[in-house]
Amino acid sequence: MKPATPTVAIDSPTASRRFVFVLLDNFTLLSFAAALDSLRIANRMSGQELYTWALAADSEDGKIACSAGAVFETDMGLEELNRDDTVIVCGGADVQAATTRKMLNWLRREARRGVKIAGLCTAAYTLARAGLLDGKRATTHWENHDSFIEEFDEVELTKSVFVVDGNRMSTAGGTSSIDLFLKLIADDHGEKLANSVADQLIYSSIRTDQDTQRLSVPTRIGVRHPKLSQVIQMMEANIEEPISPSVLAKDVGMSTRQLERLFRRYLNRSPKRYYMELRLQKARNLLMQTDMTVINVALACGFASPSHFSKCYRAHYNTTPYRERGTQSSRLSV
Repeated sequence: MKPATPTVAIDSPTASRRFVFVLLDNFTLLSFAAALDSLRIANRMSGQELYTWALAADSEDGKIACSAGAVFETDMGLEELNRDDTVIVCGGADVQAATTRKMLNWLRREARRGVKIAGLCTAAYTLARAGLLDGKRATTHWENHDSFIEEFDEVELTKSVFVVDGNRMSTAGGTSSIDLFLKLIADDHGEKLANSVADQLIYSSIRTDQDTQRLSVPTRIGVRHPKLSQVIQMMEANIEEPISPSVLAKDVGMSTRQLERLFRRYLNRSPKRYYMELRLQKARNLLMQTDMTVINVALACGFASPSHFSKCYRAHYNTTPYRERGTQSSRLSV
């Protein structure tokens, strides 16, 4: 196939920048593909080989599977890199199990040599385990946010789409890889090329590191009511020390009875029930993603006693926190 005519002129020839994509077991395909294709399109639109890449993994046979089941053949193992390479660690499901000791040691070694390192999706966990995010700002997928905060208090975790802090980078997963790589392309070769890549990707709303990753409360719940949204935001921000419905109602300028009617009308449940579901959802994330004790999980989610926590958890999830933890431990040990 004849290469496309360059549409963006690069002022002067430049040496190729190499990205080494380190694929963790069960990595998220979308995050990886979005990043890689951004580089490919940048080469195509400029008519130059601005970027090259290689795939690496901690794998004996050189193959690694994504969370969708597709298997990829890698170009290399965990070998010593060039100092001007950029490492992109691609995370996904069960990132704790995929973060091997060999991987951690390799990342630490490359970091000491000054290599730039990024974590896509949940891979910020891997970078944090290696100690590479201590004292730095970072982000990770919103579903892993609670467990990350509990385990890595030395990292300033944000809810941004992506974060660049010195020679460390992280993204929230999904299409946020595009946003990070458009920024890298713009920094390397200008906004015109980055915008051209975005056009090719049919990506019309480029986000910055000031944008947050989750949909707004009204969009998530499918209801646009300012006071309801305000109350839910307050609930989400106060899981460990729940606020009573009467205080929530007072803070938004309504009576407790009015708040009850508002929740019944739009969400078909009481404020107390909705709040309980938020707390139990966080508890399940902590049980599945951390090694916190059940008692500490209960306390982190606003339950004064383990017995009350267990009773509420069983009623909602039809299993106990202890069995949930046991099931998760068995799965991760396979």
